[in-house]
Amino acid sequence: MPWQPILFILMAGGFFGYSGYRFALLYRLARSQKGKAPLRWDRIPERIGATIVNVLGQKAVMQKPLVGIMHAMIFWGFIVITTGTLEQFATTLFPSFELESIMGLGAYSSLVMVQDLFTAFVLLGVLFSFYRRIVLKPKHLGQSSDAFLVLTFTGGLMVSIFLMNAFHILGYQPIYTESMLMSKNVAAVLSSMNLSQETYVGLATLFKWIHMTLVMGFAAYIPTSKHLHIVAAGPNTFLKSLDRAKGMIPINFEDESVTQYGAAKITDLSWKDALDYFSCTECGRCQEVCPAWNTEKPLSPKKLILDLNHQLFDYKAAITAGKTDELPNLIDKNITNDVIWACTTCRACEIACPVFIGHTDKIYEARRNLVMMESSFPAEVQTVFKNMETNYTPWAFAASERANWSQGLDIKTMADQPAYDVLLWVGCAGSYDERNKKVMKAFVNILNKSGVKFAILGNEEQCTGDSARRIGNEYLFQTLAKANIETLNRYNVKNIVTACPHCFNTLKNEYKDFGGNYEVFHHSQFISKLIADGKVKPTQTLNAKVTYHDSCYLGRWNDVYTQPRSAIAAIPGVQMVEMKSHHDQSMCCGAGGGRMWMEEHLGRRVNVTRTEQALDTGASIIASACPFCMTMMSDGVKMKEKADKVQVLDIAELVSQSI
Repeated sequence: MPWQPILFILMAGGFFGYSGYRFALLYRLARSQKGKAPLRWDRIPERIGATIVNVLGQKAVMQKPLVGIMHAMIFWGFIVITTGTLEQFATTLFPSFELESIMGLGAYSSLVMVQDLFTAFVLLGVLFSFYRRIVLKPKHLGQSSDAFLVLTFTGGLMVSIFLMNAFHILGYQPIYTESMLMSKNVAAVLSSMNLSQETYVGLATLFKWIHMTLVMGFAAYIPTSKHLHIVAAGPNTFLKSLDRAKGMIPINFEDESVTQYGAAKITDLSWKDALDYFSCTECGRCQEVCPAWNTEKPLSPKKLILDLNHQLFDYKAAITAGKTDELPNLIDKNITNDVIWACTTCRACEIACPVFIGHTDKIYEARRNLVMMESSFPAEVQTVFKNMETNYTPWAFAASERANWSQGLDIKTMADQPAYDVLLWVGCAGSYDERNKKVMKAFVNILNKSGVKFAILGNEEQCTGDSARRIGNEYLFQTLAKANIETLNRYNVKNIVTACPHCFNTLKNEYKDFGGNYEVFHHSQFISKLIADGKVKPTQTLNAKVTYHDSCYLGRWNDVYTQPRSAIAAIPGVQMVEMKSHHDQSMCCGAGGGRMWMEEHLGRRVNVTRTEQALDTGASIIASACPFCMTMMSDGVKMKEKADKVQVLDIAELVSQSI
């Protein structure tokens, strides 16, 4: 009929034109952001591979198999079904178009069979999604009218396809009918209507138009809904950080044109942050694993991203009204100070996210503004900053006492100019904390017995500045970092080993931005290699059940999981057991992101919750590889009144006892 191409052109122009207008608006909103983000146009083959694996292959979604399969069925189904939709568009515009003639009967029959099966798969996925949201109701998922609308849209699309195909079979009786396994059964049911062939043809045309209208309406709706991730997730995956290690973006304090440090308003964040908002699927996986949320803190990583997205659209409304000067602060009634300070920067949210959103970056920028622009931070942090400025350590000890722990151990300093294989970076905990001094001495014992030549900086060592940076005091961090780098480079240091994951991460991943390029090892990696090379051989039997607590800055930040476990497993008699949450799913001890130095006023204590998980294993030893984790887990054991039955020991202490 001649009216069909005309009507289709008018409808498609309206729906797709509106969709294009909305996408152009989103692009302009993202470009309007003032913050800096790396362009990430490097390593293109790896980025293409990551996109194929995680978008087409749905690898990240499959972290949760059942939900992942459901999502994959819908995703792959839409890809397959789109070929049929395009065919419908083509036959509407050009009635003489026949894909069957172009492909040949055999190939076309195979295509419609696959389309028919995947239509059923999508419908099954939609029904399971409804069941999950209405019956199962997982807390992290929440309730969303948008989600129900999209599922209804999607289910309607599939039903319209089956009805279109069924009436097409009854009206036209195509030769490939047997290939449409599902639709022919629907047709068999509908044949009981006993309508005329012309009526069946008319109904096939009606449901074809219903299907096309739903598709075009969906296209117009996507840019304004949570299903914007259908379009944004691909680019966000392509532009993700390819490496597990991720340093914070430095501030150039010498650039006099920069007058705002951190994010005071939504526009102070970057285009990549905006792309993150657009990519969010609201699946709640980030919230499900967040230690703050799981201990009744006000921080939900999912809600943070959604609130930032709302602020971005408030900015769009302000542009329209010509009131951009009245844009509210980033910290508002939804994103409160308590939300920002609750984060332990453990990155559990980022590892869980199937579309690779960087939650911590946004919290860092908010903290930088609070600290450096507004001098607003928890009261106890003031003392920490003062200590770091005057004593070069968060603790209230003199810098001249930093090397006192090593007295009587005959340890050489770099100033002694010994021949050495590696610099031992002691860190503030190893230097000043009584419990962690024992860890350092145990590690020194291992180094001595292995024959490794090492030296320390002694009183020339300063805090790496990790806590200052994570809390938001970038200027203090850079002051400490540059002083340390000057010292390290003066001694021409190449190889560093440290027992602190926070020092490890900072020295390895962040000092390079300021001219500090070193080969950095965590002591668990170093010990594991010494054992593997036969330089250290654990021989003393330890008949104990041991559970290992993964440090966030060793595990999720740097992907070090195997070496700590292999070092423990090398000790004769050890029976290793895993906690409920381990490796990438491990729960934070609560001390990261500067939380080590802050009081925990809200909800339950994170360290106690993690300690309970450790105690549930029945282990008599909780193994640690981080001074912060050591402190938090030890406190947790004491609070649970289990100190007489359960020990918290560092990996170095366990191995040292066995050699």
